[in-house]
Amino acid sequence: MAKLLFSTLMCIISSVLLLAGWLYASNKTILYTENKLAQVEKKHGPEVAQRLIKWKKFVDQNQDKSDQEKLQLTNDFFNKQLLWIDDKKLWKQKDYWATPLETLIKSAGDCEDFTIIKYFTLTSLGVSIEHLKLTYVKAIKYNQAHMVLTYTESKRSVPLVLDNINKTILPASKRKDLKPVYSFNGEGMWLQKQKTLGKRVGNSSRIRLWTELTSRMSKELL
Repeated sequence: MAKLLFSTLMCIISSVLLLAGWLYASNKTILYTENKLAQVEKKHGPEVAQRLIKWKKFVDQNQDKSDQEKLQLTNDFFNKQLLWIDDKKLWKQKDYWATPLETLIKSAGDCEDFTIIKYFTLTSLGVSIEHLKLTYVKAIKYNQAHMVLTYTESKRSVPLVLDNINKTILPASKRKDLKPVYSFNGEGMWLQKQKTLGKRVGNSSRIRLWTELTSRMSKELL
């Protein structure tokens, strides 16, 4: 019983910290445990384990860069190495938000997965969560829902868009192909405007897929 209670408590603590943006141990970001790395290597092989090691090395080596450099490096890092695959083909589900580890194991994902792994990588690099939003938009050219990551230096700044379709980081005002809908992060959810952050409409815990995602992430760290 005590062991079960301890495990449950750790899950709760980890989930809270993940929603806040990142986890630390000995002043270093925990992306995964050594035990998890060993499990991944045993199940998926050394090539997949090396993707996780490469990710950790990327985060460790770029802590001292400016926010702008971190945005560019992170956007390029994942746009180059991940393959876009629809959830129905990759996960046999209509809509599934993968954890960063799940995305790296598959080396693929859809727009949400690209956005999620960039978000958590940037928070692990020390970019403040208040600057970052996972933003749902309508991709006008494709007439479908799409997700991008946005970075806003201040509340009055025009957001910068990190995308897996147009791989160039551009101000939202120059992305006429995208119509903003709403955005969120670990701290809340907002209606989104083209040039500025709109009205706050609640907490991100209202988003079922986000809650399920952060719960799975906390379990990965045990």
